Amino acid sequence: MATTELGRALRRWRDRVSPRSAGLPEGGRRRAAGLRREELAMLAGISVDYIVRLEQGRATSPSSQVVEALARALRLDPAERAHLFLLAGLAPPGPETVPCYLTPSVQRLLDRLVDTPVVVLDAAMTLLVANPMYAALMGDPSALRGFARNRVWNHFLGPPGRIRRTPEELRDFETRVVAELRSVAGRYPADLRLRELVDELRARSDRFDELWDSGAVGHVESSVKTIDHPDVGALTLDCDVLRVEGNDLRILVYSAEPGSEAAEKLRLLSVVGTQSLTSHRPA
Repeated sequence: MATTELGRALRRWRDRVSPRSAGLPEGGRRRAAGLRREELAMLAGISVDYIVRLEQGRATSPSSQVVEALARALRLDPAERAHLFLLAGLAPPGPETVPCYLTPSVQRLLDRLVDTPVVVLDAAMTLLVANPMYAALMGDPSALRGFARNRVWNHFLGPPGRIRRTPEELRDFETRVVAELRSVAGRYPADLRLRELVDELRARSDRFDELWDSGAVGHVESSVKTIDHPDVGALTLDCDVLRVEGNDLRILVYSAEPGSEAAEKLRLLSVVGTQSLTSHRPA
């Protein structure tokens, strides 16, 4: 089947992104300076087969979530991102929807913090991008899809995470995340996906429904977190929440006091990445 304009555009943009600029190793022989399809698939959280079908014109109607992920992975500027949406037959997201665009300045910040766990969330607390150190610390989120990428959904409906909280800390965290989500829903009342997220949480979690009905409005703040890592043990880290007001993003940065035991464990994680240090396998 003839390649579509969407497929040609994806190939052009893929060819211009070097592995180094995307934070990937450049080892091995390469026929082109740009990203391989496998690398783009990994960065965007999309299957290689789907990338192939898009480029060959055998898939022509990607979802807005897929288009957004491709725009981030390909590091498109605002005009290119809007053009990609149009090529996919979609209207570019407007001001009435939760922004998901990573500005070049935010991307440069992520590129520099290679030894620090960093994750970027949108205003609704859906994970947009996480660096390798975050994956090593919290578990690799690349396979998560749909609402499973949302921090609030994961807490109330997902499997247990690695963060340890006292009962008091748990109550405070739940109150704050629900309050922030309520604030976001008030700012973006026309965002259908956000509305679906809230409806599902209210239907499936009595605790979320109770907190939502309380009417609290607020936001999540920086805090100290204890993470129980399966290989290096417990790490007590500062979690700073940086807000990109123009794009309504949240950047979570985890750090340790220099010279501390937690700092040494982070250094170890930076070496081993997501590889297990022990012989155990997940159940």
